[in-house]
Amino acid sequence: MKLTKLFRGFFESEKSGGLLLILCTVVSLVLANSSLGESYHHFWLTQFSGKSIEYWINDGLMTIFFLLIGLELEREIYKGELSNIKDALLPIFGAIGGMFIPALIFIMFNYGTNTQAGAGIPMATDIAFALGILSLLGNKVPISLKVFLTALAVMDDLGAILVIAIFYTKTILWSNLFIALGVYVVLFIMGRLKVNNLIPYIIGGVVMWYFMLHSGVHATITGVLLAFAIPFGKGGKKSTSYMLQHFLHKPVAFIILPIFALANTAIVLSSDIGATLTQNYSLGIALGLIVGKPLGIFALTFFAVKVGICQLPSDINWKSILGVGFLAGIGFTMSIFITLLAFESETIINNAKFVILIASLIAGLLGFLFLKFALVEARDEVNELN
Repeated sequence: MKLTKLFRGFFESEKSGGLLLILCTVVSLVLANSSLGESYHHFWLTQFSGKSIEYWINDGLMTIFFLLIGLELEREIYKGELSNIKDALLPIFGAIGGMFIPALIFIMFNYGTNTQAGAGIPMATDIAFALGILSLLGNKVPISLKVFLTALAVMDDLGAILVIAIFYTKTILWSNLFIALGVYVVLFIMGRLKVNNLIPYIIGGVVMWYFMLHSGVHATITGVLLAFAIPFGKGGKKSTSYMLQHFLHKPVAFIILPIFALANTAIVLSSDIGATLTQNYSLGIALGLIVGKPLGIFALTFFAVKVGICQLPSDINWKSILGVGFLAGIGFTMSIFITLLAFESETIINNAKFVILIASLIAGLLGFLFLKFALVEARDEVNELN
C-alpha cells in the first residue's frame, strides 16, 4: 500500500503535534499547581467581547480543528481508506465498537445519576496523541496499521461530532439554526457548481458559525459542515479542498491544539486523589478509555473479519489491532471537549479532566508497549516465512 503525500503530511503533522501537546499539557499542569496557579487560571477567564478567552478557544478556534477533521474525513471517503467499502468496513466496525462499549461501561457506573450525561467522554479518540505515540515505534509500524488507526480515529471523531450535535444540544433557537443551515445550503450549491475561490466559503463559514453559535447547536459543527461544502473535485493538489487541508495542517497541529491544551488542562490536583479516582464518573471514564476502547475495537473487528464482512490486511495481526485499540483509548482533546459540554459543576469538570489525563496516559503506555512487542513478533513471523 502506497501512502499518498497528503496522508503522509497529515500523519507527520499529527505525530509532531501529539508530542507538542504532551509538552503543553505538562507545562499547564505545572503552572496550575504552582504559586502562579490562580493567576494562570484567571488568565483563561479574562473577558473579551463579553466572553472568556477559554470560551473563544473552545467555540471559535476549535471550529478550525473540526474543519480540518471534516476535510480529512471527506478525503478518506472519496479517495482514502474509506473510499473502498470493503477496506472501509474494518475501521468502521472498529470505530463503532470503540464508541459503543466505552459508552456502555460509563452508563453502567452512572445510569440514573447527575453525571450520566458524560457517556460521550470515553467514546472519543485523540488523533494527534494516538498517532504521536504510534510514531515513536518508527519504521516497525506497517503502513496498513498507520492507515487503520488514522481511519479509525477520523471515524471516531465523526461519531463524537454526531454525539455532540444530537446529545449535547440543550435548547435550540430554530430561527438562527435555519439561517445557519440556509447559509450552508448556499455554500454547498456553490461547491457543486465548482466555485473554487475560498473567500466566499470563509465569509459564509463565519456567518454560519455566528448563527450556529446563537442557535444552541454547538458552533464547532460548522467546521465539519463547511468542509463538505468546499469543492473536492478530483482531490488533486489543485483542488480547493486539498489546498485548504494542506494549509491547515501545521496551524492546527502547532498552534490551535497546543493552545486548547494550555487552556483546558489548567487542572488543580486534588489533595485526595483516591476519592477523585473512585467517583462513579471517574470509574466510567477510566475503564471506558482503558478497557472499553481496546475491547470494543478488537471485538467488532474480529467479528467482522470472522463472518467475512471484511479482511485483515496481510501485514498486521490481531495483537497489533489490540495494541491500536489501547492507543485509541487516548481521549484527551475530544474527551475534554465533551466534558465541558456534559458537566456544569467546576469540581466535576476539573476531576474529569484529571481522570482523562491519567486514563489517556495509561492507555498510551499500554498501547506503546503492547505494539512494541507485537510488531517484533510479527516481523519475526514474516522472517520465518521468508
